[in-house]
Formats: sequence, structure tokens, C-alpha cells
Amino acid sequence: MFRALKQKWNRKHLTDERFSFLFDPVHEDEIIVFDCETTGLNPKVDKIISIGAVKIKGNKILTNEAIHIFVKQETQISHESITIHQIRHCDLDGAIDSQEAIEKFLYYIGSRKLVGYYLEFDVAMINKYTKKMFGITLPNKQEEVSAIYYDKKIATIPQGNIDLRFDTILEDLELPKLQTHDALNDAVMTAMMYLKLTQMKSFKIIRR
Repeated sequence: MFRALKQKWNRKHLTDERFSFLFDPVHEDEIIVFDCETTGLNPKVDKIISIGAVKIKGNKILTNEAIHIFVKQETQISHESITIHQIRHCDLDGAIDSQEAIEKFLYYIGSRKLVGYYLEFDVAMINKYTKKMFGITLPNKQEEVSAIYYDKKIATIPQGNIDLRFDTILEDLELPKLQTHDALNDAVMTAMMYLKLTQMKSFKIIRR
């Protein structure tokens, strides 16, 4: 009931009807896994550098339909951000402005459920932009992959201390680690985690 009331309030405050599709019935057979690279860890002051997103349909990760968006920066990227993301200001020559980037992301996700690792942060970063641009926060259902992992792990070691670090989960699930650390590869690896945890069977990756 609370979600329904929140959705109604959110829909009422949408200022751009082009994005009314975000409130359409959910695509139950499709999920979007996404990740953001940012200038820092504070949604109030930091900016999005890039967004990577990939679609899951059934037991398939559709990397051939994935998006990797780079966002123009108004100020120089800090040395700390460059060290973490390996993205320099000169690497953003083909980047698009934040308005176009967020619109492209919204058209991609539609009303589908969102999955991620540390999803609360990524959603907060997106919401910072959508609230200012369109008067709303993301209305999509959301699911945190580390929470799924925790619930499955705690059932086997109820007294244990569960390590929820990204690389630890990946290794424990015997999944490959993609070499390049960027938003898209992180989204693909998170998608692999999600399918392994929710299906525990074979799954397919549809590549470009």
C-alpha cells in the first residue's frame, strides 16, 4: 500500500509527460542491471561520470543491447576519481550532457525492475538528476544483489560474518571477473551474480 501511495505522489509530480511510461505496468520478464561511475560518494555534491546498463531477459544477459553513457563534466575530474575509475577528462571527448544522458537512461530502463550492487547509492545519484529535471524520483521496483547473496549465505552459516564485497561475492559464486573496471562491466558482472543467485542454474550471455 505504501508503494502505491508513493507511486501516486510521484506520478502527480512528473513535470514532463514524455516520461509517463516510467509508471507503466512492469515488464515482468525483463530486468535492468545498472551501475554508475561518479566523482565521489556523496549524491548531494558529486556528479555522474558514466552509466552502464544491461538488460536481463529470462536467463539471458543481453550485452548486445547494453548502453554505456559518458557524461560531460563541467569541472576537472579529481585525481582520486581518475585513480578509481581510470577515466580522465580527455577520455570524455564523446560524452553527452547530463540532460541527454539521463533521458537516454530513462528511455532504456522504461518501467522495468532495477537491480544493482550498492543500488541505493546509484539510484540516489540518478534521482538527484531526475528530481531536478522532471520532478520525480525513479518509480521502478528495485532489488539489491548483495541482499540476495546475504539471505542465501546466512542460511548456511547463521553465526558467520558474511563478506559482502563485490569481488568476494563474484569469487564465491565462481563467476569470471571482467578485466576493465567500468560502469558497463560492473553492470554485466552484477547481472551474472543476480542470475546465479536467483536461478542457480546455467545462464547465457548474449554478446555483441
